[in-house]
Amino acid sequence: MSTDTGGEQGRTAYVIVGGGLAAAKAVEGIRESDQTGSILLVAQEDRLPYERPPLSKGVLLGDDEMDTAFTHDRDWYAEQHVELRLGTPATSLDTEQHELTLDGGEVVRYEKLLIATGSTPRALDVPGADLDGVLYLREMQESEALKARLTDGARVVLIGAGWIGLEVAAAARHHGSSATIIEPQAAPLLGVMGEEVGGWFAELHRGHGVELRLGEGVERIEGDGRVTGVVTKSGDTVPADVVVVGVGITPNTGLAEGAGIETGNGIVTDPGLRTSAEGVWAAGDVANWRSTTLDTNVRVEHWANAQDGGLAAGRSMAGQDVTYDPIPFFFSDQYDIGLEYAGYVPRGTDAQVVLRGKPSSNEFMAFWVVPEGEGVRVLAGMHVNVWDTIDDVQRLVREHTVVDPARLGDPGVPLGELAGSSS
Repeated sequence: MSTDTGGEQGRTAYVIVGGGLAAAKAVEGIRESDQTGSILLVAQEDRLPYERPPLSKGVLLGDDEMDTAFTHDRDWYAEQHVELRLGTPATSLDTEQHELTLDGGEVVRYEKLLIATGSTPRALDVPGADLDGVLYLREMQESEALKARLTDGARVVLIGAGWIGLEVAAAARHHGSSATIIEPQAAPLLGVMGEEVGGWFAELHRGHGVELRLGEGVERIEGDGRVTGVVTKSGDTVPADVVVVGVGITPNTGLAEGAGIETGNGIVTDPGLRTSAEGVWAAGDVANWRSTTLDTNVRVEHWANAQDGGLAAGRSMAGQDVTYDPIPFFFSDQYDIGLEYAGYVPRGTDAQVVLRGKPSSNEFMAFWVVPEGEGVRVLAGMHVNVWDTIDDVQRLVREHTVVDPARLGDPGVPLGELAGSSS
């Protein structure tokens, strides 16, 4: 069976594969320039496209209702003349024939197609990982299931001290659950933040009653149908009513790989988010785009990239001259801490950390820098409860500004003064 909904030679003008924020924003980007071209949105989940940060933040804390995560309501898609095919995974792509095959065998012919398939949590490969009560947090139903289990007195074990593990630990404590984090590295977020800032995250959580078992791995998960505990590699058993696994995610590149599209840490794109296949774009977690400012390929797994990248891809598909070149950005809320981070530190970079303010005050900034000339160049910066600073951080990164590290670390020197200096 073939589906034609208008467009050149009976093809759908725009097909979007994905059910997240990037897919929804792509519709907005398309409609800026093309108000009439047919759009079909194909999503694996049987829900409207939604944003993921609320799943581990406001929704999990109980501050927001689940429906606040939806990017748009159903009426909006109708107003934009978007055909929704929800709960219908795409199974294969033929880029030569411009055909997308859906689960069940239906074939959709397209003019332009966006792959915004996101990513999937890495599975924990230990005995007992399939027990009831072992959860991941990526999709809406997983957030719903986890929220129901975060009750007063529940014993929650987090495997992995990344962003998901830390935010869920904070939510668990908010609901009166106990929380234990098991992490094989020496500090939370070690690969991103380094030992000093990672150590601050550890102390933040310890100060709120979280037990951290750092430098420790998981041997197995125990239970009789339902989880009762986590056995560490050192032989300790940590009692558990619920286990949340957060050990990273993997970009969903299967559709692209099957079509022969170039991949490598995601789907490789140019600055216009075009893939190696004619008529195919990629955006969101799955896209590994070429950044002209950073002079490298970049793939990030954060809300801002899904929002901005989806919009840019839609504009590019609709014929606008697009160069997608943001400074990567993310945010996190934990307890009474709000933080924002901007920049990009390539893996393997021997970056130094410059602190502005005292971490013990829970109001400070951190900068990841490399030596250049007579000073340092800022690759990334983060503030913790020091608001209205992230624009200056992004300016420092974007303009490759060389600064005196002593002035960078001095709270008495206005950050805007440094950001306004030339490199």
